[in-house]
Amino acid sequence: MRIAQLAPLYEPVPPRYYGGTERVVAGLTESLVRDGHDVVLFASGDSVTSAELVPCCARALRLDAGVKDPMAHHIVQLGKLVERVSEFDVIHNHLDYLAFPLARALPLQMITTVHGRLDLPDLQPLYTQYPEIRLVSISEAQRAPLPHARWLATVYNGIDVKRFTFRERPGSYLAFLGRISPEKGLPHAIEIARAVDMPLRIAAKIDPVDRVYFTETIKPMLRDPRVEYIGEIDEAQKDEFLGHAYAYLFPITWPEPFGITMIEAMACGTPVIAMAQGSVPEVVVRGQTGFICRSLREMVDAVQQVDQLSRRACRAHVEHRFSVEAMAAAYEAVYRKVLSEDKAYREVAQSARHAAVDRARAIPGIRPAASLVRGRGTGNGGSVIHAREGARDRGITNQGDGVEPTCSAP
Repeated sequence: MRIAQLAPLYEPVPPRYYGGTERVVAGLTESLVRDGHDVVLFASGDSVTSAELVPCCARALRLDAGVKDPMAHHIVQLGKLVERVSEFDVIHNHLDYLAFPLARALPLQMITTVHGRLDLPDLQPLYTQYPEIRLVSISEAQRAPLPHARWLATVYNGIDVKRFTFRERPGSYLAFLGRISPEKGLPHAIEIARAVDMPLRIAAKIDPVDRVYFTETIKPMLRDPRVEYIGEIDEAQKDEFLGHAYAYLFPITWPEPFGITMIEAMACGTPVIAMAQGSVPEVVVRGQTGFICRSLREMVDAVQQVDQLSRRACRAHVEHRFSVEAMAAAYEAVYRKVLSEDKAYREVAQSARHAAVDRARAIPGIRPAASLVRGRGTGNGGSVIHAREGARDRGITNQGDGVEPTCSAP
């Protein structure tokens, strides 16, 4: 297949530091290329990929202090896509609703993976306005606020497990990774560390919008000698940070769409202790790869039980369910389904044109419209699929009009 991947421009693909969506796009793109697909990646100019890169800005926007209007660069990105749209079989959009008007206007299939939360009131009228948009969720929980949207599949995020070192022996500290913001629940992690008298190491970025929250709420809590804030870390540092932890804390207070840091921790063998919000019950296996809690007290108690869990089971769980190969296979199946539906539609439309021509010719003195005659035998173009023979589709099965994973929740 000839596939366009539209990545957000805030981080490079793959990100050097924080960046879940761009990391998913990187893993998917590389896996698709290895499978023999022809992939074109529309991303920031400092991205590194084995696909063809179409640079849509010089460097990632978050890391470029000169950028004042990031939306302008994304509009440039959509313009570059339009210039080359005739080259693709399918467009995979990771820009959320920004590309929805374009999807309606383009003459080929676009699917959109929704990477963010969907429970905000502002989104209801938007998705009502675009009911035809083909969507992929990254967890079953994520799609709950929009049950009537056009969901094609749930495809769990995947990581390149080989990039994470499995460590059999646990470390002596608790870990918190990601982003410092109210919904991530860092104050709860600090309270847990205090309650069990264990060190807590925090590796997280602070967005400008959360700077006041950090200064007023988090910074005073860092005076505790058990709490260490080490800032934002890169991939190599992340592997060490997660692998040497005793347990990974995920005390979220919001409906997490997926939570890629959970599978990164488990890939290192580190169990996850998380609040039962959003996707958590789909990602963590209760009592096997971590604990799913409903209160701060339960999270504190769970720390005392971590030594009962198998770190090897954590690694195996990610290898089985959340590898980049499994993710790519599921997306390939979505692409094939969308293209087959498009082919069927074109065939029906062509048959209807043929029938209209025949009926018109059967009427004495009536000539069929020239547009109908021109349509006979020409079809409407068509996608040429160069999928590798026996392309993988494990991990999903057709259910009704959509494509669903065979293993939604543990």
